[in-house]
Amino acid sequence: MAPVKQRLTRLSGRTSIFFAISWWAFGVRFWRAFIFTIGIIVAMVPEGLLPTLTLALVLATQRMARRNVLIRHLPAVETLGSTTVICSDKTGTLTQNRMLVNRLFLEDRFVSVAEAVRAQSATQRYRPFFLAARLCQDLKEGVRNGKTVFFGDPMDIALVEMAQTSQMEVPSGQRADEIPFDADRMRVSVVYETPDGAMLFCKGAPEKVLALCSRTQVGGEPRPFPAELRNAVIRAQEEMAEQGLRVLAFAYRFLESPWQHDRLEAELVFAGLVGLEDPPRPEVPEAIRRCQEAGIRVIMVTGDHPRTAVAIAREVGLVRSGAPRVITGDMLRNLSEIELRMALDAAEIIFARVGADQKLRIVDALKGKRQVVAVTGDGVNDAPALKSAHIGIAMGISGTDVAKEASDMVLLDDNFASIVNAIEEGRAVFQNIRRFLAYILTHNVAELVPYLAFALFGFPLALTPIQVLSIDMGTDTLSALGLGVEKPAPQIMRRPPRSAGDRLLNLPLALRAYLFLGLVEAAGAMAAFFFVLEKGGWRFGQDLAHGDPLYRQATTACLSAIIVMQGANVFLCRSATRSLSSTGFSGNPLIVWGVALEIALMLIIDYTRWGNAILGTLPLAREVWFVVIPLAAGMVFLEESRKWFVRRKLKDRAAAPSP
Repeated sequence: MAPVKQRLTRLSGRTSIFFAISWWAFGVRFWRAFIFTIGIIVAMVPEGLLPTLTLALVLATQRMARRNVLIRHLPAVETLGSTTVICSDKTGTLTQNRMLVNRLFLEDRFVSVAEAVRAQSATQRYRPFFLAARLCQDLKEGVRNGKTVFFGDPMDIALVEMAQTSQMEVPSGQRADEIPFDADRMRVSVVYETPDGAMLFCKGAPEKVLALCSRTQVGGEPRPFPAELRNAVIRAQEEMAEQGLRVLAFAYRFLESPWQHDRLEAELVFAGLVGLEDPPRPEVPEAIRRCQEAGIRVIMVTGDHPRTAVAIAREVGLVRSGAPRVITGDMLRNLSEIELRMALDAAEIIFARVGADQKLRIVDALKGKRQVVAVTGDGVNDAPALKSAHIGIAMGISGTDVAKEASDMVLLDDNFASIVNAIEEGRAVFQNIRRFLAYILTHNVAELVPYLAFALFGFPLALTPIQVLSIDMGTDTLSALGLGVEKPAPQIMRRPPRSAGDRLLNLPLALRAYLFLGLVEAAGAMAAFFFVLEKGGWRFGQDLAHGDPLYRQATTACLSAIIVMQGANVFLCRSATRSLSSTGFSGNPLIVWGVALEIALMLIIDYTRWGNAILGTLPLAREVWFVVIPLAAGMVFLEESRKWFVRRKLKDRAAAPSP
């Protein structure tokens, strides 16, 4: 909103030029030139614009909050409408983040969870595997409804719940050592004292864990890890990944005290694979379809296995072709900036096994291609990408405080569909601002013309400065705000994103507001003014005192004509192309209440003693209304005719054959 304030300040400063020109160049009397200058300032500076704009943005954030989107920075509301690319995480955003262990690969074959639990209960055959699943986590325990529950990562919760079904004895000692997870290592290792001695347990991405394993668990004992069995593990991982499962590998080793921290992860024993199911959110396929219709690209950026990412992308409709472009973190490290930008031109592209620093690189590459980028993130390491993106989106449920602080908006439900809803609201906000700009600028012209006629042609001043303020700050305020909270147009998400450089006050809007609606309203207001003067016997060149009843009635007619025509104009401004039969007169209670307020204030101004005293008005005769109301009807007819021609032109253009 800062540019708007600067433009209004410059406009106020330049009005002094009008004073100098009218006084010295045209020989207008000093006081007439002074009144003209004051009128120009009041008429051309829309005093209600800034508060109305602010209220419209605030109300938009409230609507977004009802749709599970919390806006942290107000300008982000408008920026959302120009978003061209969404870089989205997979887990918890596209999926439900409600994980369940689906398949296990232990020793040399797939086994069900129930089978593994039975074997563990009977023979302790898979004890190291279940211990690793139970201990490689940082969950918090709590009590809910009298039962012990876990709080934390849903993946860890699913693994712990699986391990608990085996009813094995868990070491009661404290964690003796650990190597925490990071995006480069893609694994975590912990050390516990057990009845069998100190043991290290490792959990992570299969390719990262397998590289550390020299032996494997077979028949309940560590055995050599031959190449054919290692290949069988890799094939099992790929098979589970192709089913859309999130695959983790577990390993362990016995330690001799004292152990060396920097040599913990060596000579490990492979314990097994886990495939976790995380079903897509049911709303996501429709949200992806809406993005595609709206010309918004969705790029999955995930730390999961490429096959898992592709499987989920197919399930939600993000990938339709047989061979999407898949770039892993290792591949991304070897790409130059030019190569990355060229890769981003692919119709379908997925980034898998990428780290937070690589997410930042992807965002910067898209910005270099002049895209307006929205990116999701939940971890501490995601903060740079969230800061760099035009719209940083943090997860409200799983997100860290650091991620939320770096973001522009927070998803209260971590749902991708909420992002699409926010973009729809952002597009609607931009259109709504244009609607009330057209509405406000229309009456600015109607307020300006009386001062031009006063200064240049010597007509009596048809509208006093305080009457202008009564329109700007009184009668029009609620109606303009009503336009600012219009619901999104039915086709708003079937149009391409607007250009980031597209200005609010563009040429079509200026022509419609200033040279069409504004001139029509100004002509109607001046017609009402001169109707009262002529009926009262006034002739051109005759001076009228400010307190003359005829003059006060004439200015009242001009003011009332503007108010009535603005009451009709607010419905016309709901759409630049759709007819009144399409937009209707209902569906927006604030506009209805705004028009009711306009009528009430107009009656108070015209027909109450203190309204007459404050604004210099007098009650109007009945026949004046027989002029004012047809003038408003004529404005409706002319604008509806213009819209009809525009719709016909657009229809003909759409039906024309391509060259």
